[in-house]
Amino acid sequence: MKREIEYRWRVRELMARHGMRNTRELVGPLRERGITLSESQIYRLVSQNPERISFQLLAALCDVFGVEANELFTFTATDARSRRKEQAIASGENVVRFSDAYKPVRARILDDDD
Repeated sequence: MKREIEYRWRVRELMARHGMRNTRELVGPLRERGITLSESQIYRLVSQNPERISFQLLAALCDVFGVEANELFTFTATDARSRRKEQAIASGENVVRFSDAYKPVRARILDDDD
C-alpha cells in the first residue's frame, strides 16, 4: 500500500528560540561552518519545507542550534487510502464509489432489419 509522508520543518522555531528574528542572522553562523548561501536562499530554507537538503547543511544547522536532526523536522507517515477517507469524512462529503454502485449494462447490437 502506498504511504504518504508529511514533514514539518522547524528551523523558524529554533531561530526564535535562539533569539534570531531575521534570516540574515543565520548567514554568519552558517558561513563559519563552511556553508555559503545567499540571503534569499536562507529565507527560502527557513520559510518553506525544503524538498532536498545536503547533509552538510543539515549538520551545520544542527550545530548552529545545538540540536539533533530529529529536532529540525518532524514527520508522519500514513496510508494514502485511509488519509483520503479521513479527509472526505472530515469535510462532510458523501463519497460514492461508482465501481460498487453501478454495474455496466451489456450493449446489444441490432441489425437494421430488426
